[in-house]
Amino acid sequence: MKRKAAGVLSLGDYEALARAHLPRPLFGYVAGACEDNLTVAANREAMRRVAFVSRVLRDMAGRTQQLSLFGENWSSPFGIAPMGLSALIAMRGDIALARAAHAENVPMLLSATSLIRLEEVRTVSPSCWFQAYLPADRDWIDGVVDRVTKAGFGTLVISVDVPVLGNRENLIRERFSTPLKPSLRLALDGVLHPRWLLGTFAPTLLRHGMPAFENSSATRGAPVIARNVERSFGQRDRLTWDGIRHIRDRWRGNLVIKGLLHAEDASLARSVGADAIILSNHGGRQLDGAIATLDALPGAVAAAGDMPVLIDSGFRRGSDILKAIALGARMVLIGRPFLYAAAVHGEAGVRHAIGLLRAEIDRNMALLGTKSLDELGPDYLHRTDGAAI
Repeated sequence: MKRKAAGVLSLGDYEALARAHLPRPLFGYVAGACEDNLTVAANREAMRRVAFVSRVLRDMAGRTQQLSLFGENWSSPFGIAPMGLSALIAMRGDIALARAAHAENVPMLLSATSLIRLEEVRTVSPSCWFQAYLPADRDWIDGVVDRVTKAGFGTLVISVDVPVLGNRENLIRERFSTPLKPSLRLALDGVLHPRWLLGTFAPTLLRHGMPAFENSSATRGAPVIARNVERSFGQRDRLTWDGIRHIRDRWRGNLVIKGLLHAEDASLARSVGADAIILSNHGGRQLDGAIATLDALPGAVAAAGDMPVLIDSGFRRGSDILKAIALGARMVLIGRPFLYAAAVHGEAGVRHAIGLLRAEIDRNMALLGTKSLDELGPDYLHRTDGAAI
């Protein structure tokens, strides 16, 4: 693995490798956003608008990037965001991500649209969290919550920013759908990418059968490749804060609400008993033109009070993470790059990617003049557009 990863110097390097490794529709599913990619661009532009103001001549020996969240001590201020279809992108992708995260002591969020049973993933990674998409249907909600409870998860994340699916025009152009429809083009794409075909798809079929959406509800869902099967999303557009209150009453563990951008929603999440929130614009995959999460962060932190605020969408470097921490985020979640690493190099690739990010944070903390994350604050930052931090 060390020889294979020798040229992988940043998370961005794994994207180029994954583009060559994966069939075009699958890479398009992971990499793509929606409509004109305005939100994707906004996420990166927000990072560029914030510059560091470093301190010097400080003793930087013994610096640490550890933090505490939900009574757990984590080794770094980042985790792996939930990503659907991971086991179609990488061999046993959810397992690879979960094992790597557990070994490196960072959180991993298992997606509701994963293809490996949540009970199996929880067994190999007792520290992972579960992310759910839930409709207004109380029987559906209760079935999922009870299943997650029985499996032993301690943290449940409810994504609330997908009342309907975003306008993913790129998926239409790539002829990608869920479930995937068998076609000559899909078969040809597989043949033209033999490493994925022989290293992921074929062994998955031989050892585990056709993957299916295992965790969207209390029972098994549709297979991932089918000619005439449609997935059921329930009535997500009818879920309201009353539904979150119902989940809070039934779920005894840590409850996290994901997909918020408005400061008032941060206050509402706190009022219904959420233990934390995740600011997210879904990596630009839902509402195009949405505010960058880094820009939304100060307002959300002010509204959240002592409730931890996590954040995702567009973070790619240790410097990005430290900017969010300085603005009040407790932790940053990153998705696509870790799935690219799993596709190309499996669990070892994910651990390598985690190590790259961890090294960037350590180096940048020394250059900033801060020995711990708690020392970081707005005084370490400057807005290049002249706006106030």
